Amino acid sequence: MPTDSVGVKEKRKDLNLRRNRSSAEGSVFRRFNEGESLLPAELRGRLHDLFALIEDEYEKLYVENQTLHEKLEHYRSTAGDKAEGVDSGDGTKAPKKSSSQISQKIKDTYKTSTSRIVSTFKNQSAGSHFVREFSGHGDGVWDVSVSKLHQVTIVGTSSADGAAKLWSSETGECVTNYFGHKGSVNSLRFHPSQDHVVTASGDQTAHVWKAQISLPLEKRAPSDDELELSEKEELDASDEYHMFDANVIRVPQTDLTGHSNVVVAADWMAGGREVITASWDRTAILYDVDTGAILNTLQGHEKELTNVCTHPVQKLVVTSSKDTTFRLWDFRNPSMQLNVFQGHTEPVTTAVFVAADKIVSGSDDRSVKIWDLKNMRSPMETIRTDAPVNRLAVSPSHQILAIPQDNRHIRLYDINGVRLGRLPRSNRVGHSRMVCAAAWDEDSPTCNLFTCGFDRLVLGWYVNPQRKDAKDEK
Repeated sequence: MPTDSVGVKEKRKDLNLRRNRSSAEGSVFRRFNEGESLLPAELRGRLHDLFALIEDEYEKLYVENQTLHEKLEHYRSTAGDKAEGVDSGDGTKAPKKSSSQISQKIKDTYKTSTSRIVSTFKNQSAGSHFVREFSGHGDGVWDVSVSKLHQVTIVGTSSADGAAKLWSSETGECVTNYFGHKGSVNSLRFHPSQDHVVTASGDQTAHVWKAQISLPLEKRAPSDDELELSEKEELDASDEYHMFDANVIRVPQTDLTGHSNVVVAADWMAGGREVITASWDRTAILYDVDTGAILNTLQGHEKELTNVCTHPVQKLVVTSSKDTTFRLWDFRNPSMQLNVFQGHTEPVTTAVFVAADKIVSGSDDRSVKIWDLKNMRSPMETIRTDAPVNRLAVSPSHQILAIPQDNRHIRLYDINGVRLGRLPRSNRVGHSRMVCAAAWDEDSPTCNLFTCGFDRLVLGWYVNPQRKDAKDEK
């Protein structure tokens, strides 16, 4: 997850591989010659699970195939009698049917019986296509968020390059640069009703700052009056272009301190008067935005927190953690009720509210689970993916899940766990590295989904929300 440097999950994995390779080389050939498996136990376990799933699918296919063969034999055995005419039971003869009619009936029966099985393997399309690229960050982009400011749709991004940026959704132009943090900017969230932004950083702080939007933009070079000589010497051509092509903010309105480790996420409480943060110090802190005072410190997670999300209208907070759980904190009650959700086997990377009564969680265990707040003992649905899941997003109205993954794909599912497809990805379209987060903008008729990744890019997509529900094809 986000760090205070430019290192990322993929680089860390590569470093661990290199570190372990030299110590293992001496024993690899010996173990291989002795017939001992070289695969790690965890990998072998995953392979066994995958093969078990494949075996189950083929077993279902085999049973269906046997049933179809029996039906086919039945039609063949009765075809001759029907062709000649048989007693219908009332003294009359059934009308003769041609062989072509019987053959067509068999085909229709086979097609109907197999359509459900085929649909489970078919990559159904949700009608999505690439729209626009937002390029300008110097390192991986951890988070993306969308809001309407001054009648303009603004996309906000946070990056390991230490900057947060605001972009015009329609033009792809950067309209604001925030350079107030001294470390990786790990998350960005817009105020629910005002033009304020909260960002969380590896410098152990969260900042609240006011978005400055001025459209349309005029691209120009900086004048001598705008830059001191020392600043000129520090900026290269690309820095000059981006810095003076947009508003630059360097000082926050409120500096939220109190954590002792990386702050990975921050979000606005319902109403926008408080902010809550999540940190690697295993705590979440509730702040008063106006004064920066700490109102409450949430403790209980056994390992580092990975994300925090608030309910849009109620005083509810959900925190996710590397301890394989996520927790629901209810501030509506003075005693602050707490519920712990246990269902994942590896770090929970994301947990978000859906409508008023559901939560969707994602994990490094390659699963997404849908929970009902009225029955939290077990998930309503479980979606199995082919790679670890990062910060997912759910469209409020159409309840379509956009699931970003480590393997560069973004999967689309509905709230019932039915697969709708995935966003296009090729050498020319899509992310080339890990996809970190997604965000919806349902008001846009042209670009309603945004994704960001460690390829330094933010991509805008259009996903057709009117696709017919495929629940019966599951």
